[in-house]
Amino acid sequence: MKIALFCPNWVGDLVMATPALRAVRRRFAKAEIVGILRPHLLDVLDGTRLIDRTLIHDPRGANPAHRGWALSRQLRAEEFDIALLLTNSFRTALIAWAGGAKERVGMARDARRWLLTQAVEPKSRKQPHPVIDEYLRLAYALGCPVPKTSAAQQDARRMELATSFEDEQRFSRFVSRNSADGGAGGIVCLNPGGAFGAAKHWPSSSFAELGRLIADKYAKQVVVLCGPAERGLAREIVHEANHPQVVSLAAEQLSLGLTKAAIRRADLLVTTDSGPRHFAAPFGVPVVTLFGPTHIAWSETFYPKAIHLQLAVDCGPCQQRTCPLGHHRCMRELRVDRVLQAAGKVLEQIPRRVVA
Repeated sequence: MKIALFCPNWVGDLVMATPALRAVRRRFAKAEIVGILRPHLLDVLDGTRLIDRTLIHDPRGANPAHRGWALSRQLRAEEFDIALLLTNSFRTALIAWAGGAKERVGMARDARRWLLTQAVEPKSRKQPHPVIDEYLRLAYALGCPVPKTSAAQQDARRMELATSFEDEQRFSRFVSRNSADGGAGGIVCLNPGGAFGAAKHWPSSSFAELGRLIADKYAKQVVVLCGPAERGLAREIVHEANHPQVVSLAAEQLSLGLTKAAIRRADLLVTTDSGPRHFAAPFGVPVVTLFGPTHIAWSETFYPKAIHLQLAVDCGPCQQRTCPLGHHRCMRELRVDRVLQAAGKVLEQIPRRVVA
Protein backbone atom coordinates (compact mmCIF):
# COMPACT_ATOMS: atom_id res chain seq x y z
CA MET A 1 0.00 0.00 0.00
CA LYS A 2 1.14 3.56 -0.75
CA ILE A 3 -0.16 6.64 1.03
CA ALA A 4 0.34 10.21 -0.18
CA LEU A 5 0.20 12.50 2.83
CA PHE A 6 -0.35 16.17 1.95
CA CYS A 7 1.27 18.05 4.84
CA PRO A 8 0.36 21.52 6.18
CA ASN A 9 2.23 24.49 4.75
CA TRP A 10 3.28 26.21 7.99
CA VAL A 11 5.98 25.12 10.43
CA GLY A 12 3.74 25.14 13.51
CA ASP A 13 0.89 23.39 11.74
CA LEU A 14 3.20 20.65 10.53
CA VAL A 15 4.40 20.03 14.09
CA MET A 16 0.79 19.97 15.30
CA ALA A 17 0.06 17.43 12.58
CA THR A 18 2.69 14.96 13.85
CA PRO A 19 0.21 13.18 16.17
CA ALA A 20 -1.96 12.48 13.11
CA LEU A 21 1.09 11.34 11.15
CA ARG A 22 2.03 8.98 13.97
CA ALA A 23 -1.50 7.56 14.08
CA VAL A 24 -1.36 6.85 10.34
CA ARG A 25 2.11 5.32 10.67
CA ARG A 26 0.85 2.93 13.37
CA ARG A 27 -2.37 2.05 11.55
CA PHE A 28 -0.57 1.35 8.26
CA ALA A 29 2.71 -0.01 9.56
CA LYS A 30 3.58 -1.83 6.34
CA ALA A 31 2.56 0.97 3.98
CA GLU A 32 4.92 3.31 2.20
CA ILE A 33 4.02 6.79 3.42
CA VAL A 34 5.14 9.66 1.22
CA GLY A 35 4.98 13.18 2.62
CA ILE A 36 4.10 15.94 0.18
CA LEU A 37 5.35 19.25 1.52
CA ARG A 38 6.86 22.63 0.81
CA PRO A 39 10.68 22.71 0.48
CA HIS A 40 11.23 24.98 3.49
CA LEU A 41 9.60 22.34 5.74
CA LEU A 42 11.90 19.42 4.93
CA ASP A 43 13.96 19.86 8.13
CA VAL A 44 10.89 19.72 10.38
CA LEU A 45 10.23 15.98 10.04
CA ASP A 46 13.86 14.99 9.54
CA GLY A 47 14.70 11.97 11.70
CA THR A 48 11.17 11.24 12.90
CA ARG A 49 10.43 8.18 10.72
CA LEU A 50 6.83 9.35 10.45
CA ILE A 51 7.18 9.32 6.67
CA ASP A 52 9.34 7.19 4.40
CA ARG A 53 10.23 9.80 1.79
CA THR A 54 9.09 13.14 0.46
CA LEU A 55 7.80 14.79 -2.68
CA ILE A 56 8.07 18.56 -3.05
CA HIS A 57 5.03 20.73 -3.73
CA ASP A 58 6.19 24.26 -4.51
CA PRO A 59 3.47 25.95 -6.61
CA ARG A 60 5.38 29.22 -6.98
CA GLY A 61 8.87 27.72 -7.10
CA ALA A 62 11.39 27.86 -9.92
CA ASN A 63 11.30 24.13 -10.58
CA PRO A 64 8.29 23.27 -12.78
CA ALA A 65 8.48 19.63 -11.63
CA HIS A 66 7.30 20.76 -8.19
CA ARG A 67 4.17 22.54 -9.42
CA GLY A 68 0.61 21.26 -9.52
CA TRP A 69 0.14 19.40 -12.79
CA ALA A 70 3.65 17.98 -12.82
CA LEU A 71 3.13 16.74 -9.27
CA SER A 72 -0.20 15.19 -10.28
CA ARG A 73 1.48 13.30 -13.10
CA GLN A 74 4.11 12.03 -10.69
CA LEU A 75 1.44 10.88 -8.25
CA ARG A 76 -0.43 9.10 -11.02
CA ALA A 77 2.76 7.33 -12.12
CA GLU A 78 3.35 6.11 -8.55
CA GLU A 79 -0.20 4.75 -8.21
CA PHE A 80 -1.07 5.79 -4.68
CA ASP A 81 -3.84 3.93 -2.89
CA ILE A 82 -4.69 6.72 -0.44
CA ALA A 83 -4.24 10.47 -0.37
CA LEU A 84 -4.73 12.05 3.07
CA LEU A 85 -5.07 15.83 2.86
CA LEU A 86 -4.06 17.72 5.99
CA THR A 87 -4.33 20.85 3.85
CA ASN A 88 -7.58 22.70 3.26
CA SER A 89 -7.05 24.17 -0.20
CA PHE A 90 -8.97 23.36 -3.36
CA ARG A 91 -5.65 23.13 -5.20
CA THR A 92 -4.27 20.21 -3.17
CA ALA A 93 -7.54 18.30 -3.48
CA LEU A 94 -7.42 18.82 -7.24
CA ILE A 95 -3.83 17.54 -7.35
CA ALA A 96 -4.80 14.44 -5.35
CA TRP A 97 -7.80 13.81 -7.62
CA ALA A 98 -5.77 14.30 -10.81
CA GLY A 99 -3.04 12.15 -9.27
CA GLY A 100 -5.38 9.19 -9.30
CA ALA A 101 -5.33 8.16 -5.63
CA LYS A 102 -8.14 5.62 -5.17
CA GLU A 103 -9.15 7.01 -1.78
CA ARG A 104 -8.93 10.73 -1.02
CA VAL A 105 -9.67 11.89 2.53
CA GLY A 106 -9.83 15.52 3.62
CA MET A 107 -11.93 18.28 5.11
CA ALA A 108 -14.95 19.38 3.07
CA ARG A 109 -13.73 22.95 2.63
CA ASP A 110 -13.29 25.37 -0.27
CA ALA A 111 -15.82 23.68 -2.57
CA ARG A 112 -13.70 20.57 -2.92
CA ARG A 113 -16.12 17.96 -1.59
CA TRP A 114 -16.60 16.44 -5.05
CA LEU A 115 -12.84 15.81 -5.33
CA LEU A 116 -12.80 13.63 -2.19
CA THR A 117 -14.00 10.08 -1.71
CA GLN A 118 -14.40 10.79 2.02
CA ALA A 119 -15.16 14.38 2.96
CA VAL A 120 -14.93 15.05 6.70
CA GLU A 121 -17.26 17.79 7.93
CA PRO A 122 -15.15 20.62 9.37
CA LYS A 123 -16.00 22.49 12.52
CA SER A 124 -17.14 26.07 12.10
CA ARG A 125 -14.39 28.66 11.82
CA LYS A 126 -16.56 31.05 13.82
CA GLN A 127 -15.65 29.20 17.02
CA PRO A 128 -11.88 28.74 17.68
CA HIS A 129 -10.92 25.10 18.22
CA PRO A 130 -7.59 23.20 18.36
CA VAL A 131 -6.10 22.47 14.95
CA ILE A 132 -4.24 19.50 16.44
CA ASP A 133 -7.59 17.77 17.01
CA GLU A 134 -8.77 18.49 13.47
CA TYR A 135 -5.72 16.74 12.05
CA LEU A 136 -6.43 13.78 14.30
CA ARG A 137 -10.05 13.68 13.10
CA LEU A 138 -8.74 13.14 9.57
CA ALA A 139 -6.55 10.27 10.77
CA TYR A 140 -9.55 8.73 12.54
CA ALA A 141 -11.57 9.02 9.33
CA LEU A 142 -8.90 6.88 7.71
CA GLY A 143 -9.48 4.15 10.29
CA CYS A 144 -6.89 5.04 12.93
CA PRO A 145 -8.04 4.05 16.45
CA VAL A 146 -9.91 6.72 18.39
CA PRO A 147 -8.68 7.10 22.01
CA LYS A 148 -11.25 5.99 24.57
CA THR A 149 -9.92 7.64 27.74
CA SER A 150 -8.62 11.10 28.62
CA ALA A 151 -5.14 9.67 29.22
CA ALA A 152 -5.19 8.00 25.80
CA GLN A 153 -6.39 11.25 24.24
CA GLN A 154 -3.54 13.17 25.87
CA ASP A 155 -1.05 10.63 24.52
CA ALA A 156 -2.65 10.82 21.07
CA ARG A 157 -2.01 14.59 21.04
CA ARG A 158 1.68 14.20 21.87
CA MET A 159 3.75 15.94 19.21
CA GLU A 160 6.91 14.33 17.87
CA LEU A 161 10.18 15.67 16.45
CA ALA A 162 13.82 14.63 16.21
CA THR A 163 17.19 16.31 15.75
CA SER A 164 20.11 15.23 13.63
CA PHE A 165 23.59 14.55 14.99
CA GLU A 166 24.99 17.21 12.65
CA ASP A 167 22.64 19.91 13.94
CA GLU A 168 23.34 18.95 17.55
CA GLN A 169 27.06 19.27 16.87
CA ARG A 170 26.62 22.61 15.13
CA PHE A 171 24.74 24.03 18.09
CA SER A 172 27.27 22.61 20.56
CA ARG A 173 30.07 24.35 18.65
CA PHE A 174 28.07 27.59 18.68
CA VAL A 175 27.64 27.39 22.45
CA SER A 176 31.33 26.62 22.96
CA ARG A 177 32.30 29.70 20.94
CA ASN A 178 29.78 32.05 22.55
CA SER A 179 29.53 30.97 26.19
CA ALA A 180 32.15 31.39 28.89
CA ASP A 181 31.00 28.20 30.65
CA GLY A 182 30.13 26.19 27.54
CA GLY A 183 26.44 26.37 28.44
CA ALA A 184 26.98 24.53 31.73
CA GLY A 185 24.77 27.01 33.59
CA GLY A 186 21.86 26.38 31.27
CA ILE A 187 20.39 27.97 28.17
CA VAL A 188 17.25 30.02 27.60
CA CYS A 189 16.10 30.52 24.01
CA LEU A 190 14.21 33.59 22.84
CA ASN A 191 12.23 33.29 19.61
CA PRO A 192 11.15 36.77 18.48
CA GLY A 193 10.13 36.10 14.88
CA GLY A 194 7.00 35.03 13.07
CA ALA A 195 6.13 34.56 9.42
CA PHE A 196 2.43 35.26 10.10
CA GLY A 197 2.94 39.01 10.21
CA ALA A 198 4.04 41.99 12.27
CA ALA A 199 1.03 41.76 14.59
CA LYS A 200 2.55 38.76 16.38
CA HIS A 201 5.82 40.54 17.16
CA TRP A 202 6.77 41.61 20.67
CA PRO A 203 8.99 44.74 20.65
CA SER A 204 12.71 44.03 20.20
CA SER A 205 13.41 46.32 23.17
CA SER A 206 11.23 44.09 25.34
CA PHE A 207 13.04 40.95 24.22
CA ALA A 208 16.36 42.69 24.87
CA GLU A 209 15.36 43.70 28.39
CA LEU A 210 14.01 40.21 29.11
CA GLY A 211 17.22 38.57 27.87
CA ARG A 212 19.38 40.86 29.98
CA LEU A 213 17.28 40.23 33.10
CA ILE A 214 17.34 36.44 32.64
CA ALA A 215 21.09 36.48 32.12
CA ASP A 216 21.62 38.58 35.25
CA LYS A 217 19.08 37.01 37.60
CA TYR A 218 19.45 33.36 36.60
CA ALA A 219 22.98 33.31 35.15
CA LYS A 220 21.69 31.68 31.96
CA GLN A 221 23.14 31.79 28.48
CA VAL A 222 20.44 33.52 26.44
CA VAL A 223 20.29 32.57 22.76
CA VAL A 224 18.16 34.61 20.36
CA LEU A 225 16.83 32.39 17.58
CA CYS A 226 16.10 33.60 14.08
CA GLY A 227 15.34 32.60 10.53
CA PRO A 228 17.14 34.03 7.50
CA ALA A 229 14.71 36.97 7.28
CA GLU A 230 15.09 37.74 11.00
CA ARG A 231 18.88 38.11 11.29
CA GLY A 232 18.59 41.88 11.64
CA LEU A 233 15.97 41.56 14.39
CA ALA A 234 18.14 39.08 16.32
CA ARG A 235 21.20 41.33 16.04
CA GLU A 236 19.14 44.32 17.21
CA ILE A 237 18.00 42.43 20.32
CA VAL A 238 21.56 41.42 21.18
CA HIS A 239 22.79 44.98 20.64
CA GLU A 240 20.08 46.45 22.87
CA ALA A 241 20.60 43.81 25.57
CA ASN A 242 24.29 44.73 25.70
CA HIS A 243 25.14 41.71 27.83
CA PRO A 244 27.90 39.14 27.20
CA GLN A 245 25.53 36.25 27.92
CA VAL A 246 22.93 37.37 25.37
CA VAL A 247 23.90 36.12 21.91
CA SER A 248 22.14 35.16 18.68
CA LEU A 249 22.30 32.65 15.86
CA ALA A 250 22.32 35.45 13.28
CA ALA A 251 25.86 34.74 12.07
CA GLU A 252 25.27 30.99 11.71
CA GLN A 253 24.18 28.94 8.70
CA LEU A 254 20.54 28.94 9.64
CA SER A 255 18.09 26.07 9.33
CA LEU A 256 15.07 24.70 11.12
CA GLY A 257 17.27 21.78 12.12
CA LEU A 258 19.62 24.12 13.99
CA THR A 259 16.65 25.82 15.65
CA LYS A 260 15.35 22.42 16.80
CA ALA A 261 18.76 21.53 18.25
CA ALA A 262 18.92 24.84 20.13
CA ILE A 263 15.45 24.46 21.63
CA ARG A 264 16.05 20.83 22.56
CA ARG A 265 19.08 21.93 24.60
CA ALA A 266 17.23 24.77 26.37
CA ASP A 267 15.92 25.01 29.91
CA LEU A 268 13.17 27.32 28.64
CA LEU A 269 11.83 28.82 25.42
CA VAL A 270 10.19 32.25 25.43
CA THR A 271 8.50 32.82 22.11
CA THR A 272 5.92 34.61 20.05
CA ASP A 273 3.08 32.51 18.66
CA SER A 274 5.16 31.34 15.70
CA GLY A 275 6.22 27.98 14.28
CA PRO A 276 9.29 27.25 16.46
CA ARG A 277 7.08 27.68 19.52
CA HIS A 278 5.90 24.13 18.84
CA PHE A 279 9.45 22.70 18.87
CA ALA A 280 9.45 22.89 22.69
CA ALA A 281 6.75 20.32 23.46
CA PRO A 282 8.19 17.37 21.51
CA PHE A 283 11.46 17.78 23.41
CA GLY A 284 9.87 18.30 26.83
CA VAL A 285 11.09 21.91 27.08
CA PRO A 286 9.01 24.39 29.12
CA VAL A 287 7.67 27.23 26.96
CA VAL A 288 6.24 30.67 27.61
CA THR A 289 4.26 31.88 24.58
CA LEU A 290 3.35 35.52 24.04
CA PHE A 291 0.01 35.78 22.27
CA GLY A 292 -1.20 38.97 20.63
CA PRO A 293 -3.71 38.94 17.77
CA THR A 294 -4.25 35.18 17.63
CA HIS A 295 -6.76 33.20 19.65
CA ILE A 296 -5.02 30.70 21.91
CA ALA A 297 -7.59 27.97 21.18
CA TRP A 298 -6.55 27.59 17.53
CA SER A 299 -3.07 26.39 18.42
CA GLU A 300 -3.76 24.81 21.81
CA THR A 301 -1.78 21.58 22.14
CA PHE A 302 -2.62 20.70 25.79
CA TYR A 303 1.08 20.64 26.67
CA PRO A 304 1.41 20.72 30.49
CA LYS A 305 4.72 22.64 30.48
CA ALA A 306 3.29 25.55 28.47
CA ILE A 307 2.45 28.98 29.88
CA HIS A 308 0.27 31.22 27.70
CA LEU A 309 0.39 34.98 28.18
CA GLN A 310 -2.12 37.25 26.47
CA LEU A 311 -3.08 40.82 27.30
CA ALA A 312 -6.83 41.37 27.45
CA VAL A 313 -7.71 44.14 24.99
CA ASP A 314 -11.16 45.13 23.78
CA CYS A 315 -10.15 44.80 20.12
CA GLY A 316 -8.70 41.30 20.22
CA PRO A 317 -7.82 38.70 19.47
CA CYS A 318 -8.42 40.01 15.94
CA GLN A 319 -6.54 37.32 13.92
CA GLN A 320 -5.03 40.03 11.68
CA ARG A 321 -1.47 39.98 10.30
CA THR A 322 -1.01 43.68 11.02
CA CYS A 323 -2.84 45.72 13.65
CA PRO A 324 -5.92 47.18 11.89
CA LEU A 325 -6.07 50.03 14.45
CA GLY A 326 -2.36 50.83 14.26
CA HIS A 327 -1.64 50.78 18.01
CA HIS A 328 -0.61 47.10 18.46
CA ARG A 329 -1.53 47.30 22.14
CA CYS A 330 -1.96 43.53 22.53
CA MET A 331 1.81 43.04 22.22
CA ARG A 332 3.28 46.47 22.91
CA GLU A 333 1.64 46.70 26.35
CA LEU A 334 2.54 43.16 27.43
CA ARG A 335 5.02 44.07 30.15
CA VAL A 336 8.48 42.59 30.51
CA ASP A 337 8.02 42.01 34.23
CA ARG A 338 4.98 39.82 33.57
CA VAL A 339 6.95 37.69 31.11
CA LEU A 340 9.93 37.53 33.48
CA GLN A 341 7.64 36.35 36.28
CA ALA A 342 6.36 33.50 34.08
CA ALA A 343 9.90 32.58 33.02
CA GLY A 344 11.02 32.67 36.65
CA LYS A 345 8.36 30.13 37.66
CA VAL A 346 10.05 27.67 35.33
CA LEU A 347 13.69 28.54 36.03
CA GLU A 348 13.25 28.53 39.80
CA GLN A 349 11.52 25.14 39.80
CA ILE A 350 13.86 23.51 37.28
CA PRO A 351 17.17 25.39 37.46
CA ARG A 352 18.87 23.15 34.92
CA ARG A 353 17.51 20.55 32.50
CA VAL A 354 19.61 17.47 31.89
CA VAL A 355 19.48 16.64 28.17
CA ALA A 356 20.44 13.13 27.12
